[in-house]
Amino acid sequence: MAYEPKPATERTAAVNREALARYAMGDRRDFADNDRGFLAPFPDTVQTADGRVIFDPSWFDYIRDQEQAPDTVNPSLWRQSRLMSKGGLYEIAERVYQVRNCDIANLTVIEGDTGLVVVDCTASVESATMGMRMIREHVSDKPVAAVIYTHTHIDHYGGVKGVVSADDVASGRVPIIAPGTIASFDSHAIGENVIAGNAMSRRAGYAFGSLLGLNSCGCVSAGIGIMTQAGPTVSYLSPTDSVTKTGERRDLAGLEFEFLYAPDTEAPEEMHIWIPELKALTCAENANHTLHNIQTLRGARTRDARNFARYLDETLQRWGDDAQVHYGPHTWPVFGNADVTAFLESQRDTYKYIHDQALRLANKGYTPLEAAEVVELPEELGRNWAGRGYHGTLHHDVRAVFHKELGLWDGDPVTLHPHPPAETARRLTDLIGPDKILAEGRRAFEEGDYRWAVQILHALVFADPDHTEAKNIQADAYEQMGYQAEGPQWRGIFLTAAKELREGIVPAAFATASPDTILAMPIDILFDFAAVHLIGDKAATADLRIDFRFTDHDDTTWTMWIRRGVLNARPGAHPDTHLTVAGPKPALVAALLDPAGAHQLAQAGKITLDGDKDALQTLAGLFDTFDPDFAIVTPDA
Repeated sequence: MAYEPKPATERTAAVNREALARYAMGDRRDFADNDRGFLAPFPDTVQTADGRVIFDPSWFDYIRDQEQAPDTVNPSLWRQSRLMSKGGLYEIAERVYQVRNCDIANLTVIEGDTGLVVVDCTASVESATMGMRMIREHVSDKPVAAVIYTHTHIDHYGGVKGVVSADDVASGRVPIIAPGTIASFDSHAIGENVIAGNAMSRRAGYAFGSLLGLNSCGCVSAGIGIMTQAGPTVSYLSPTDSVTKTGERRDLAGLEFEFLYAPDTEAPEEMHIWIPELKALTCAENANHTLHNIQTLRGARTRDARNFARYLDETLQRWGDDAQVHYGPHTWPVFGNADVTAFLESQRDTYKYIHDQALRLANKGYTPLEAAEVVELPEELGRNWAGRGYHGTLHHDVRAVFHKELGLWDGDPVTLHPHPPAETARRLTDLIGPDKILAEGRRAFEEGDYRWAVQILHALVFADPDHTEAKNIQADAYEQMGYQAEGPQWRGIFLTAAKELREGIVPAAFATASPDTILAMPIDILFDFAAVHLIGDKAATADLRIDFRFTDHDDTTWTMWIRRGVLNARPGAHPDTHLTVAGPKPALVAALLDPAGAHQLAQAGKITLDGDKDALQTLAGLFDTFDPDFAIVTPDA
């Protein structure tokens, strides 16, 4: 039977109606800007090679066809989702084109004199392929002359093989330009999405609503883009050219591109791009039609809100007087110098306000949660649609500033060494009694105090995960919190929590660690990835050394050893290794990450084994496996 969410309660409907007063609903400029320059609708659905549909524009007809928000959706989020639900090919300035909203990110193409320059490639090969097909049909059939990655996130490089072939890049015909050194870009792009990829994928499934239905009781958009696709093909090609300082220029297809290097902002490596001849500017993800994350809910390194503001102000100083259009890898453009300047100033001041006020309250002794409860943006910033919380939220961004500047401890001694959640839950339930906790949770739900209902019932659910009534009431409360949330990631998390409390864990289709990204890992990161699979207590007395010789990388050899429960690796062979494994990198990746299957690779002639072949079985016995569907709203078994 299909999952059936419950409707909004009267309390939630009232909260969402009351929210209208907080928003400038009469301001329709974004709708005009979003429609401007429309050239063509999507010609078809986006499909994988086996014919599975991963995007269909008709999925969002229910949003486009209804202007007024339903009771189950915060009206601000509904407005943003209506903007996101419109997509296709757009001309945003002379020679600048975008394919928007068939993916969580945009495909931007600049037509030069001799070729096309692609700025960011969407998250999937399938979306990028369709986008380039639309460019070829409606704009130009010139060859791709260059690809630019604005930063290190998967939704900006994942579609690269739908834009350009690996051979064109390897031959030097098409450069890929990215911020930071090539080694640094590779390290951050691959490391963020793979080393902690299993946890990130599971959390992203909650945050982006990929386990929910596409309807007014489920996922209505990703806020910063239309949706994350289920099971796309994610590709990766390493950059061939790097921008490491502000003011660097490149001549690409007859146009000059100037770069502002903006590291440690929305991504560890990021850059802004100015095209003087076209007066076109992008600040990558440091300026969008949304408040961004200072720390993502899917999981990533905490960002520096002060740097967001610092580099946006530097951009205004360098190009603010001249810019006539600002285009982004998400959402829609801003047109005209006055509006571009106002947009960037507002984004700058929003991030600086969050940074400064969080630290002001920290210096007064507030904890992160206490500060997040009281910080409000000034009205001019708070009522600006581009500063609303469609990706980050003010509440968790304030807490993230604390984390960035002061670390994980909130300053309260009671949180320094607490019992784990399940043990705390058991003790509270034993003290209060399950009947009293259940009664209090039910009372809180009936009175519309949903936040308290989920908090008090958490103790009973974690103490007794088979307590169906407690789980059902907690699910009902999470659901209403989701319906009230302005932030789509908060909505996704709350609604997915409700679904899994009612139905159990639903297997996810999304994974950040695609084969392409794993194979593209620099060798040092490959061993880092292997190291997080090592079961430390099992390996505490192990003494194992294996050399890996990469025959397709100039016979480069790395020695990997395990002692004291730690896996280390460094370049060079070792004279006392137990085993040498040789072969091309793809085969060595397979042998390292699945050592139990390495003998089959050897029998197939894909690798050679010289030494103690049982060393691989020993290694296999020390490696852990990761469940992509681990428990979140109930304690892990």
